Amino acid sequence: MVSTNTELIIHLMNRVGFGITPDELDSCSEIPYEKLVESLLDPTESSHIPDDVLFRDHVDLHASRSGYPAYWAYRMISTKSPLEEKMSLFWHGIFATGNSKLNNLRSLLNQIEMFRRSGTGKFDDLLLDLSQDPAMLIWLDNQDNVNESINENFGREILELFSMGVGNYSEDDIKECARAFTGWSVGNSEYMSLMAQKDSIWPYGRIIWHYDFKSEIHDGDNKEFLGQKGPFNGNDVVRIICNQEATARFIARHLYNFFVADEVPVPQWKDTPPRDPAAINTLVEAYFEYDHDIKSVLRVLLTSDFFKESQYQKIKSPVELVIGTLRLSGEYNDDSKVDSSIFGVIAESDYMGQALCNPPSVEGWHTGEEWISSGALVDRVNFASQHIGNPDNDGVKHIVDRIHTDLKDDAHTVGELIESCGNSVGITRISKDTAEGVLDLFSQEEVQAKGRDAKIQIEDDTILRVLEFMVSSREYQLC
Repeated sequence: MVSTNTELIIHLMNRVGFGITPDELDSCSEIPYEKLVESLLDPTESSHIPDDVLFRDHVDLHASRSGYPAYWAYRMISTKSPLEEKMSLFWHGIFATGNSKLNNLRSLLNQIEMFRRSGTGKFDDLLLDLSQDPAMLIWLDNQDNVNESINENFGREILELFSMGVGNYSEDDIKECARAFTGWSVGNSEYMSLMAQKDSIWPYGRIIWHYDFKSEIHDGDNKEFLGQKGPFNGNDVVRIICNQEATARFIARHLYNFFVADEVPVPQWKDTPPRDPAAINTLVEAYFEYDHDIKSVLRVLLTSDFFKESQYQKIKSPVELVIGTLRLSGEYNDDSKVDSSIFGVIAESDYMGQALCNPPSVEGWHTGEEWISSGALVDRVNFASQHIGNPDNDGVKHIVDRIHTDLKDDAHTVGELIESCGNSVGITRISKDTAEGVLDLFSQEEVQAKGRDAKIQIEDDTILRVLEFMVSSREYQLC
């Protein structure tokens, strides 16, 4: 039986990172839970495979022509600071920006880097950084937002999808918000447009946009926004937005949905109460108590009872499943494993329904049960069983060796093998159906007669078959 502490650590690492390897579990088990949370919130190192190693082997990445999802995958797999990447993924899902329109991966890379830098800081600073992010400005057409003819696209989405949610502002607020952001644009837009038409990386690589405030097209007149009056600009609007209770509730519910338990899709939030109103209230109080600081809100969340008691209440996103599986299998996790096959591997996430850097719309992805369709489920099961069932993968070899070490004697019960294999891939609660499925793998008369209590000879092939079954189970789809 897995200990309560071990189960809690696995749960924590599933949510703030991309699962946990057996060796990482050994290290984390020696650290008190609250101290482990602090180490994740304030990591001492942010090491990963260096960019120069990746760019040496992947020229397209260096030239920003294609493949940014693969670049991000290397970071997620090899990072020593998993929460940094998980928070970047969190904000990418809310502030969804797609290269399908930008055609400029370097600008999108800079946006993700901004999420790493500001993603756990004060929400006001993050929203201001986003409002000056060239990828977002182009994505939502704010370069066309001028004082004589406002473009409401960014003004609408910063309220509806990025901060407050539907029902907490008026159409007039949208217009006044758009007026405040007139002139928040990109530099050399005409030249950049011509370069985009040419679409050449020569001679210096694809040129990236940079933010530029154009005072000559900014509307500096008085505005009335969310009940306040003044000659507001974008900075003022961000400050007003971040002080709203609706903003605190919107961000709290997003954090709950991402880290605690699956909620209904965001478009239904206006009419559907939160799954746990008391938990949302706790996070809202923390938002204001700690002056909108996301790291402090996360600390409250991760040390709460509602978080600790939420095991298996979330369906893994395609990216979580793919990256978590690759971390277990030991692929692409250090300098010696940089390989072009990663482009095809991370594309598997696309087939499961989540294409990094190309969300289906500005609304991002619908999560939870909507990750699962008959086709996506087959892809998820096949991917996990293929990589965890491959004995040539270093991580799989290591897991098999550890299980042999754990089960030192020649013969152990099937039940002990099931538990050891389950724990090795992060499953701490094995259902009766999954256990019975493992029993069906064995044709021995004793197994069929005694079930989990039957003793068997444990060979490498036996372990591999059980591991494959475990990552094909319902439990592995959850976290």
